[in-house]
Amino acid sequence: MKTIRIDIISDIVCPWCFIGYRQLERALDMAGLNGDIHWHPFELNPAMPAQGEDMADHIARKYGASAEQSAATRQQMQAIAAPLGISFAARSTRIWNSRAAHQLLHWARDSGRQTALKLALFDAYFTRGENVSDPAVLLDAVAAAGLPRALAREVLENNSFADDVAAAEARWPDMNITGVPAMIIAERGLVMGAQGEERLAAALRKMAELSPAA
Repeated sequence: MKTIRIDIISDIVCPWCFIGYRQLERALDMAGLNGDIHWHPFELNPAMPAQGEDMADHIARKYGASAEQSAATRQQMQAIAAPLGISFAARSTRIWNSRAAHQLLHWARDSGRQTALKLALFDAYFTRGENVSDPAVLLDAVAAAGLPRALAREVLENNSFADDVAAAEARWPDMNITGVPAMIIAERGLVMGAQGEERLAAALRKMAELSPAA
């Protein structure tokens, strides 16, 4: 089975990023391909304070959405997420700073467990409603992903990879990536947003045909 590289730019507090990844899993099966997944940082709210912000207040301030509009969006999102095995029922009522989580994901990039860590972080925030800026929560996600807790603690304590994360995020405006999820397929095709399995599978097949055998 052919393997195709997929670079995913996303934030762990973005529900559409969780949905988009689950759609990608199904799309790869539909296309008969293996995915070589690489995760890259994007902070939807880089100035988010340590104490986080109430979700409803944040959405109203940032997007100007009313409570009714927010409720309708949540219902639509849950309808798309449920068939993918995602439940947002316990989703936190606060949105948190995700910078430390991105540093851990950068640290895990060569471990072979980066996707496992990303999914553990998604589960912490969306499935259990946990504070993903809390070091204890982050270290539990590290352990769940099969990575060494002690080394991850050093990353957090030393603020390691902060410059690397900032440098990666600074690239996206030059690539016209202003929102997430964004998927770069075979280092040439860009798919923005959670497009659904069928459209994503078609894009994967097309890029696989244009790419050398792997």
